Amino acid sequence: MRYATLPLAAILAVGFSTTFVTQQADARDYDDIRLGVDVPYEPFMYREADGTLTGFEIELGNAVCDYLEANCTWIEQDWDGIIPGLLARNYDAIMSSMAITDERAQRVLFSEAYYTTPSAWITTQERDIDIEDRASLEGLTVGVQRATLQDNYVTELYGDVLEIRRYTGVDDVVTDLMAGRLDLTFMDYPIAEAAIDIDTPDSDFQRISDFIKQPEHIFGKGVGVAFRQRDEALAERFNEALSALKEDGTYDEIMNRYFNYDVRL
Repeated sequence: MRYATLPLAAILAVGFSTTFVTQQADARDYDDIRLGVDVPYEPFMYREADGTLTGFEIELGNAVCDYLEANCTWIEQDWDGIIPGLLARNYDAIMSSMAITDERAQRVLFSEAYYTTPSAWITTQERDIDIEDRASLEGLTVGVQRATLQDNYVTELYGDVLEIRRYTGVDDVVTDLMAGRLDLTFMDYPIAEAAIDIDTPDSDFQRISDFIKQPEHIFGKGVGVAFRQRDEALAERFNEALSALKEDGTYDEIMNRYFNYDVRL
C-alpha cells in the first residue's frame, strides 16, 4: 500500500489556508442576518391587516438590526421545526420567544436573557374548575401549543389526569376552547391577553390560577435569542445591541407599546 507524501511547504500552505478560511468565517460581519420566527404569536409576532409583520419581538429585533447596521430578514417557521431549521442553516438566529432551558442549550447557543413572562390556566366564564383539586381534573381536556414550555409543563405535571390535545398554533387552541371542544388551556399570559382579552370585564374567559413561572427546569431562565453553537461572535453582537437598547430607552419604549407590566430582564 502506498501513501502519498506532500512537501512540507504544501502542508503548511494547506494548514494556513484552512486557518485563514476558519478565521474569516468566525469574523464575518453579518451585514445580512436571517431571523427565524413562528407567526402568529401575538403580541410577540403577528401580521397587521395589510400583511406587515409586527409585534414586540419583531420591533425589538428590527431595533437590534438597526443598531448593528445590518439588513435583517424574517424567515417564518413552525415552532416544532424551528431549531432544526436553525441547525440546517435556513436562518442565522431564532428570535421567537424561545425560553432558555438546559435541554435547548445542549443544541443551540443562547444570548443573554432579555425578557420573561408568566403562564396561566384559563377556561371559559361558565366553567367552574379548581386547578388545585387534581381529582376533579380527571378526564378533562386541555389544549396547548405543541412543543412549547406550556406543553412540557402540562405533560410533566398533569399528564396523568388531563387529556392533552396539542395544536400547531394558539389560534386553534382558542377556537376549540370557544367551541367547547376543550375544557381549559394552559397558555403564556401575554398570548392570552392578545388572543382572548383575558382579565378584562367583558372577556368570555377566566384565569383560574396565579401567574406561573416555575419550575425553572421547565420554564428556563428567561427568553433568549438562539444561535448555532459556533456563532459566538454573532451572539456577542446581539448581547451588545440588546444591552445598548436597554440603556438608551429603546427597549422600554417598545415594551410599553405591548405590555402594561415589566417583562425586561
